Amino acid sequence: IYYVYCLEILYTSCLSFIIYLESDGKILQRSKRGWMWNQFFLLEEYTGNDHQYVGKLHSNMDKGDGNVKYILTGDGAGTLFLIDEKSGDIHATKRLDREEKAMYTLNAKVLDRNTNAELEPDTEFNIKIHDINDNAPKFAKEIYFASVPEMSEVGTSVVTVTATDADDQTYGNSAKLVYSILQGQPYFSVDSENGTIKTALPGMDREVKENYQVVIQAKDMAGQMGGLSGTTTVSITLSDVNDSPPRFANHSFRVTAVESTVIGAAIGRIKADDPDVGRNAEMEYTIVGGHDIFNIITDQITQEGVIIIKKPLDYETKRDYEFRVEVKNTYLDARFIHGLQFKDYATVKVTVEDVDEPPIFTRNPYIIEVHEDTAAGSFVGVVSARDPDADNKPVKYSIDRHTDLERLFNIDSVNGTITTLKALDRETSKWHNISVVATEINNPRQTTRVPVFIKVLDVNDNAPEFAMSYDTFVCENVKAGQLIQTISAVDTDEPLVGHKFVFSISPTNPNFTIDDREDNTANILTRRGGFSRREMSMYLLPVVISDNGYPIQSSTSTLIVRVCACDSRGNMQSCNPEVLPFSDGLTTGALVAILLCVIILLMIVVLFAALRRQRKKEPLIISKEDVRDNVVSYNDEGGGEEDTQAFDIGTLRNPEVMDANKLRRDIIPEMLFPFRRTSPIKDNTDVRDFINGRLQENDSDPTAPPYDSLATYAYEGTGSLAESLSSLESAATEGDQEYDYLSNWGPQFKKLAEMYIGKSPGRET
Repeated sequence: IYYVYCLEILYTSCLSFIIYLESDGKILQRSKRGWMWNQFFLLEEYTGNDHQYVGKLHSNMDKGDGNVKYILTGDGAGTLFLIDEKSGDIHATKRLDREEKAMYTLNAKVLDRNTNAELEPDTEFNIKIHDINDNAPKFAKEIYFASVPEMSEVGTSVVTVTATDADDQTYGNSAKLVYSILQGQPYFSVDSENGTIKTALPGMDREVKENYQVVIQAKDMAGQMGGLSGTTTVSITLSDVNDSPPRFANHSFRVTAVESTVIGAAIGRIKADDPDVGRNAEMEYTIVGGHDIFNIITDQITQEGVIIIKKPLDYETKRDYEFRVEVKNTYLDARFIHGLQFKDYATVKVTVEDVDEPPIFTRNPYIIEVHEDTAAGSFVGVVSARDPDADNKPVKYSIDRHTDLERLFNIDSVNGTITTLKALDRETSKWHNISVVATEINNPRQTTRVPVFIKVLDVNDNAPEFAMSYDTFVCENVKAGQLIQTISAVDTDEPLVGHKFVFSISPTNPNFTIDDREDNTANILTRRGGFSRREMSMYLLPVVISDNGYPIQSSTSTLIVRVCACDSRGNMQSCNPEVLPFSDGLTTGALVAILLCVIILLMIVVLFAALRRQRKKEPLIISKEDVRDNVVSYNDEGGGEEDTQAFDIGTLRNPEVMDANKLRRDIIPEMLFPFRRTSPIKDNTDVRDFINGRLQENDSDPTAPPYDSLATYAYEGTGSLAESLSSLESAATEGDQEYDYLSNWGPQFKKLAEMYIGKSPGRET
């Protein structure tokens, strides 16, 4: 095997030599191969235009006549290495780098140029590249992050950083690295062989300095001159340990709180300082010896002590408080508790401020008892409230009427005495829940409510009565002493010892008797037998029921007992009275009653006929001087639209009639047909004005009847081509008219003719 050793430095030589196999301690030389290797040189980095010469292959078969051809195969043959076919010279096409490939295996062939026959067997040889220091050490990261607890001992390992060198580690010192620290003394050191960073200074305190920047260098060639180097930065943070106790910056705190502060509310905060962080800075606040009024809790977010109220404050009772507060760490590190107390104390002074407080009732709630049927104005109870402030301002009382809608109670605004406005009935309502309001007179906004529960006590004011409506019957064939009904009673009163009812009936009752069972029930028994529906179909039995209250109340309830037909077993069959025939005819009483009825009917018929004959028509107007509102009916048909002379409704077309022309209703008008004025009104406003005018006239008319009446008007409005068809308020343009023709119209118009005919010029009509 042939090796060509080439140094991968620029323009250094490659030594070629033949390695012969050894056998029995002797060097054996191949007999069939007569290769001749000459010494040659290789330039590691070729910058010229021609290929760099590497070496020469030579065969004993080569006589120098050009008939031998050399062929090169294997790693890089034809690309990295080229061979001259005639001379056997080998050239490299580019620089050889051991870090890319440390050894190349090639095959050489010797052929006859004319026949291409192999003159020598294939020969394999290796080209091995020797390493030179051309690669600097490199770290995996440009910057490393690490931490170490503060106060660590000297030599405590922090982190290990290592670098790599691409050079051959088995050849020379090109890849032998040495670590050193360039920045970070005197706090840290580094192991020169493995790159482990350690603490070098005792007592490093995070509260003094927390972050450090350390620069580490790795140099090859065992750190000798000329070696290559690389650096990296290590950021080291001191982690916290609980080496600092909490301390109050101020050992005295003053807090103010108003007396109206509600229970559980915070009135102030205090804080101790701890330079540690995280759980090492967690603190707990407590009141030394505890306190009845105040408590302190720890705010886990801000690590402050929050002072809260446990009981109500009262400025008038006590105005100043003082207590001690202790603070300590919740987590302790056993390495640092020796000789150091991890707690501190402070004094807290609380001052209570006065506020205008609402009145306070002596009790809450009030429960008052009152008997029912108490007369209006009777005493019920008293509520009392006072102003808790030092001024003790006067208080007035009132009842919230939303809680006393029926207005059953009243309260004295000065002394708080509650009285009744109406009689109370326990059977209607057993409890009355009202709210009494106490208000400061000088400051009405300060009010307090208190519930007052009024219990209505029972009074025996209701009599017992039947528990239900009973349907009782007795059989006709019943025997004496037989039970026909069991009765019971109820009472709306509620005595303390329970109800006890007593039942009784008249002892002289010949038909029935009663048996009081003394358990609030009683049995109704027959006193005799042989009842008959023909004689009496129903009996009314009065039963007297009494209670045991005070005063004793009793009532009489009537039990209706029907007489019924029953079978042999006592089951009711029929309770209707029997219809019996008249054996002796009608009685005298019945005949007299029938006769009276007939006479009365005849008298009614005769009277009705006489009234119809004597009824006559009354005159329309009894007296000529008695002229008043009357309804006169005329069965006269008008002339229609063609009749423009008989009627004139000029007044209806003119809503603005003068008040002087207004006619009175109790006398004959002086002028029957007053002049009318026309007023052209457009857009139908004349109708509206007409209605409004008539409305005002009726409202201001002193002669209008004192009751609701309906006034009907006919108003045509303006713009009619046929003009007015009504004679109301029409005016005559010529002289006085003659009305004699009215007497020819018949008796229907007699009264009208009397009003207008035969009047002298000086007579008022």
